[in-house]
This record gives sequence, C-alpha cells and structure tokens, in this order.
Amino acid sequence: MNVSDIVTGLAGQRVIITAGAGGIGLAIARVLHAAGCRLAICDVDDAALDAAAAALPGTLTARADVSDEGDVESFFAAALDTLGGLDALINNAGIAGPTGGVEDLSIDDWRRTLDIGLTGQFLCARLAVPHLKAAGGGSIVSMSSSAGRFGYAFRTPYAATKWGVIGFTQSLAKELGPANIRVNAVLPGIVAGPRMEGVIRARADQVGVPYETMEAQYLDRISLRRMVSADDIARSVAFLLSDAGANLSGLSLPVDGNLESL
Repeated sequence: MNVSDIVTGLAGQRVIITAGAGGIGLAIARVLHAAGCRLAICDVDDAALDAAAAALPGTLTARADVSDEGDVESFFAAALDTLGGLDALINNAGIAGPTGGVEDLSIDDWRRTLDIGLTGQFLCARLAVPHLKAAGGGSIVSMSSSAGRFGYAFRTPYAATKWGVIGFTQSLAKELGPANIRVNAVLPGIVAGPRMEGVIRARADQVGVPYETMEAQYLDRISLRRMVSADDIARSVAFLLSDAGANLSGLSLPVDGNLESL
C-alpha cells in the first residue's frame, strides 16, 4: 500500500477557507486545490485575492471580513451557490493582535482580536453546519495555535482567542458527531514567515533586545529547534479532511516541532 492509497477522498470535496489568500490559508488552498477539491476562499486583501484567483483556477474568491456578519452571510451565499453544497469548512482567519502588558492594551484591540479569531469562527460555523448536515456529514477544521495550550505573556488577547477556539472545537465535536461531522483544531507553533517575524520583532522591541536574540529564544523552546512552515500546516489539514481522518474528531493537533513553552 502506498501513500496515495491512504490519503484518499479529497477530490471533489467542496471546501470553504477563510483568510485563504495568504499565509497558512493560501498554503491550505494550494494543497487542497492540487488534491482536486473545489474551493471558495475569502480574505480582506484584494490584491492577494486577485493573485489567488490566478493561481487557483476555478476557485471562487471574495472579499469578506469574518467578524462582520453581513460579509460572512454574503460570502457564504456566493460560495454555496457556486459549490452547490459544502463538505468542509476551514476556519482559518485570525490576527496576531497587540503585544503589551494587560494594563496597556486597548479594549478596541482586545475586541478586534477576539472578533476575528473566535466570533468569526462562530459566524462561519453556524452557516456551514446546515449544509454539512445536508451533505450527510463533513469536516470543520479550526485554526488555533500553540498559544491555545500555553499561557502567552504580553499576548493575552491572542492567547484568549486561541484557547476559546479549543473550547469551541471540542464542544462542536460533541454536538455534531451524531450528524457525522468531524470537528478538529490545528495548533500551529512558530510558523516561518512575515507574520511571525513581526511578532518576534514586537517582542524584541518591547524588552529592548536585538531581533536575532529574541528569535534564538523562540527557537530554544522548540525541541526540533526549527520553525514549521505553512505547508506543514496545510498537509495536516488535508490529512484531517481525507478518508485517513475519518475517525478523528475533537482533536487539538499541535504542528509545532514539539514547542515546549511560550
């Protein structure tokens, strides 16, 4: 038996991906598109959406802010009209949020972080579930983070959001299991790319050390001593959607090289 005999069942799946035009979302879209999935993606970056549309022929792309109920409803209406149903939802949208002591954070920054990373997942799931049920079952994969299993000093809005995703995921797994809907969370660790560089730089500036010193401190917390890539995350998501993941639900799956602490 080879790998192609194990990771089956992706071709033809109808999948919605939020924040799918860049970073981890785009990596997921590329992997699923190559596997034969039919995709609808949203994002807030018009240029990135145009580039994704060119790179992923046949994919519906639309501008939508997942924290805006009207945007989500319009996007889902277009996606479901195009796809003709739904087999999977990838709740990927989120933002890094502010870096700072809790006494220095603004309520607006707190709310914006939770609105996008947690309430946005609720807004998408509540519209997706009836269509997953109509399809006879399916899958929801929600993006949490290693911050969803560790406390994360000076990143409290982000950590609170990602812990909330874990609770939402495990609750939905119990609620939707009888309808043959599997619900899992993926917990990326330190993912190489511009977003992580910004996080490290903000923390370095806050404590007054060079970027390279702070980066080394982050890597020292990873057993494998390296960051993961967006493609690592994407391949894990594909596995969860495939037939190989048919009995996986309620998981909080770290993809982090064994991150030991934050």
